[in-house]
Amino acid sequence: MTTSLLLVLLSVGAAAFTSPQNIASKQTANSPLMLQMESSPRRKFMKDASFFSGALLLSNTKPVFASDETITPGGKITLGSDDIMDPKAHGTSAGPAQENLRYGVSQKLADKICNFNRHFAEMGGYFQSTSFEDIVMASKGPVTFYDSVTGKPLFVAPIGRSAEDFVNESYKHGWPSFRDQEVVWDSVRVLKSSGETVSVSGTHLGHNLPDKTGNRYCINLVSVAGNPV
Repeated sequence: MTTSLLLVLLSVGAAAFTSPQNIASKQTANSPLMLQMESSPRRKFMKDASFFSGALLLSNTKPVFASDETITPGGKITLGSDDIMDPKAHGTSAGPAQENLRYGVSQKLADKICNFNRHFAEMGGYFQSTSFEDIVMASKGPVTFYDSVTGKPLFVAPIGRSAEDFVNESYKHGWPSFRDQEVVWDSVRVLKSSGETVSVSGTHLGHNLPDKTGNRYCINLVSVAGNPV
């Protein structure tokens, strides 16, 4: 992939998370905490509840394959209320992010994003400094992504598209991007008030940013790099 591929911005203005200079900057998975504050256009997009009430798209798509037969992704979007993210013993969660997270992501960054954050994200393109792409492309089927705090399954991807399409869409937007059929709704909720996408236990994951093809869940890799428990 070339740097120019990373500079394609979200048409809805959500890619205001970061500037092209930030995306192009060299990063490593174990570098100091790198967070980005949402720009005004993205904050407006997130807080416009009336937009989300009309834009959330329902899907009954069922997967044809999952990496674990006990996990059932897909189905209708499941909304949640803000109290999911009420303070708990460790920020919005009961405990810290796991040690030895997958893809070589930073545990320190994961703990910050997952548990003490509602408005920041990992740097756009952060996943490129990890083994995310290699693992997805080498897999013989969909990859299950687990909560970095609880180890519960959150997403299974790709489903209904190729690994190349999944990786390319992630490059286009700067973050792993999942679709309705790839969400494990037993563990994931989209907050009615903002489109914030979270786990049922209070882990901040990212946001739902619908586009012309449907719901798109723009997710921090550090939030879905857990090990199953």
